[in-house]
Amino acid sequence: MRVFLTGATGFIGSRIVPELLSAGHEVLGLTRSDAGARSLVEAGAEVHRGDLVDLDSLRSGAEQADAVIHTAFDHEFTNFVANCEKDRRVIGAMGEVLKGSGRPLIITSGTGIGDTGPGKPALESAFNPDYHNPRIASEKAGQALLEAGLDVRVMRLPQVHDTVKQGLITPYVDIAREKGVVAYVGDGANRWPAAHVLDVAKLYALVLDKGEKGARYNAVAEEGVSARAIAEVVAAGLGLPTLSLTQEQANDHFGWFGMFASLDMLASSNWTRAQLGWNPTGPGLIADLEAMDYAPGLVAA
Repeated sequence: MRVFLTGATGFIGSRIVPELLSAGHEVLGLTRSDAGARSLVEAGAEVHRGDLVDLDSLRSGAEQADAVIHTAFDHEFTNFVANCEKDRRVIGAMGEVLKGSGRPLIITSGTGIGDTGPGKPALESAFNPDYHNPRIASEKAGQALLEAGLDVRVMRLPQVHDTVKQGLITPYVDIAREKGVVAYVGDGANRWPAAHVLDVAKLYALVLDKGEKGARYNAVAEEGVSARAIAEVVAAGLGLPTLSLTQEQANDHFGWFGMFASLDMLASSNWTRAQLGWNPTGPGLIADLEAMDYAPGLVAA
């Protein structure tokens, strides 16, 4: 298949490109820069110029493809709500040109959207359109297209990591460096799911080749790593002390990150693994944090 891939030069998308090519697919990668275009050509992909605010460029890319994988997202979390709404518009625009074609559209969300209640793991089967996380906008857009007859599949991501980036933990490290202390909320028992970026890229390719219309998949290798364990390894890397905060103190300390700091986001991928034969083998989150270079300026933003 010829696959239109948004976020093709990004942290996850750049790893998806070789997975698709090795599976015999062609890749049409979205980029807005000359450097991005060069990297796509070097990787063996075709270039499609555009970005997330140019909806016509997204429609054009989708029109040229047999399938669409949408990984691009504006990760400026100080504008998280607005960026989730932007993603809703992007999904809707690409869906417009896929209607009636049977061509699959794989969109991206977060494992938290599968929340099943306090202390319980998020599941692929759970979907609550009234869920409080603003990222629900992406899945609501996908659900509307699914109900209109499109082949929509959803990838739900945990904290995706290697030794350079680790999802929300990357800005957490930056905050710790700025504040001079590595903080967590309460006893730090709240947990975040995680998966290595290469395992996640493999799962996107599996969802394209073996996934089902309307299905949601959790890209989870580790169901939950505690906030305190994360804080302790980051503190060791930065040479800083740890500190327990109340939720009120955390809101002041972390700023925008405060809304995430105390979340318990346990998530399961048992169904995903059984359906697709996915077997993550990459390093765990703590191992990657231990191996990371904490020198200022070397932690990716």
